[in-house]
Amino acid sequence: MRGRHTHGDAFSTYKRTALREYVDSYRDETADHFVNGTSKDIGNPSWRRSFPHVLVAALSSFLFGYHLGIVNETLESISLDLGFNGNVMAEGLVVSTCLGGAFVGSLLSGWIADGVGRRRAFQLCALPMIIGAVMSGTTNDLWGMLLGRLFVGTGMGLGPAVAALYVAEVSPTSVRGTFGSLTQLSTCVGILASLLIGIPAKDIANWWRVCFCISAFPAAALAILMEFCAESPHWLFKRGRAAEAEIMLEKLFGGLYVKSAIAELSKGDRGDGADTVKLSELLYGRYFKMVFIGSILFALQQLSGINAIFYFSSSVFKTVGVPSELANIFVGLANLSGSIFAMILMDKLGRRVLLLWSFMGVAFSMSVQAIAASSLVSGSAALYMSVGSILLVVLAFALGAGPVPGLLLSEIFPNRIRAKAMAICMAVHWVINFFVGLLFLHLLEKMGPVLLYSIFAGFCIVAVAFVKKNVLETKGKSLQEIEIALLPQE
Repeated sequence: MRGRHTHGDAFSTYKRTALREYVDSYRDETADHFVNGTSKDIGNPSWRRSFPHVLVAALSSFLFGYHLGIVNETLESISLDLGFNGNVMAEGLVVSTCLGGAFVGSLLSGWIADGVGRRRAFQLCALPMIIGAVMSGTTNDLWGMLLGRLFVGTGMGLGPAVAALYVAEVSPTSVRGTFGSLTQLSTCVGILASLLIGIPAKDIANWWRVCFCISAFPAAALAILMEFCAESPHWLFKRGRAAEAEIMLEKLFGGLYVKSAIAELSKGDRGDGADTVKLSELLYGRYFKMVFIGSILFALQQLSGINAIFYFSSSVFKTVGVPSELANIFVGLANLSGSIFAMILMDKLGRRVLLLWSFMGVAFSMSVQAIAASSLVSGSAALYMSVGSILLVVLAFALGAGPVPGLLLSEIFPNRIRAKAMAICMAVHWVINFFVGLLFLHLLEKMGPVLLYSIFAGFCIVAVAFVKKNVLETKGKSLQEIEIALLPQE
């Protein structure tokens, strides 16, 4: 055993030495260009090369949104066909089982993405989504539905975390924010697609089965198309596979940018890239502050009350005579519009600005919602204020608080811990998401809408203060520049 361990250490040392020599050759060559005056500004890499790879990765976000929304329109039909109509606990389990699976998937995502690479992680994300979709669509009892939702949830938890990593690592710096927002846009499109596809469920027998089974096709497309996509150069470089990283960089950015990209990657390399990251380093070691900031950011995102709005907006719209199907589409369109604006503005205004204005917008909208529920206004004015504030909450959230945290954290975490740190933060996201959905109706009954919406607005004000104090702007900076600026010294 001792001899085998020594051999492993020697091999690891050999790999690091080879990587050092490989990188140094690039550094020397790049330096010669500057010394001899032969270097010139070649501008930014074209977004067109990396866009197809990002688009395939966005399929995982589309599936995430689709499965998040598909139960909205189909739950009544499912409960009637599977024999649990009127059983509130069973209906709640159909929703919450998926969230439980997502928690497990997100928690494992970092170790999977670091262990097998980003591409294989996407394919592993697609597998339970295919199995779960088919199981949910063909089952004849509640237990089959719950098991299918558990499988789907696992893929849902794994997909967004890996997508955030992959998109940040394969995108040119100049459009990284735009591409990062594309994943949020894909989620919105997925939600809208599920709402539109689910509309006939109440009128056509067994249509809900079609709604579940059809989602297996984009999941299969994700698994197949990922085979032709580039692996993350950051992951390859961290694993000591610099030559392969060079090939992927050429595929993503073009041959002109390979040398500068390898030199850039080497800036963050401290010789420990392939070392195992200990959980203690993330929870109370040198990286604790970064993980803490990320976790709090995701917690505040959920405590803004956005999911309470998503889950229960239909009842508010019904009071003004708007059918639930139409209400869901209005909310979906507001979400989609905000995401489009965020994608356009992300690399122009920056992440921090959008995050601040977004949380302030949600705080204002939640305050309007609280006023509408109070005795200060009454009648039709209160109803229209309530409907307007719901749409405004969704729009403001989609402008920053929705897309920015996932993108920002994939940028600020160092390459060595990026995947595992993201996994911890995403797990926090799912825990808070679960409890907000579980407790919202109970708290609404006990506290009343005025106090509860005021609390949500208060959390948004706390989020504004937290972002001002702890979040740095990452617009226009490479991942290595961000890492060097933020990484605590040993």
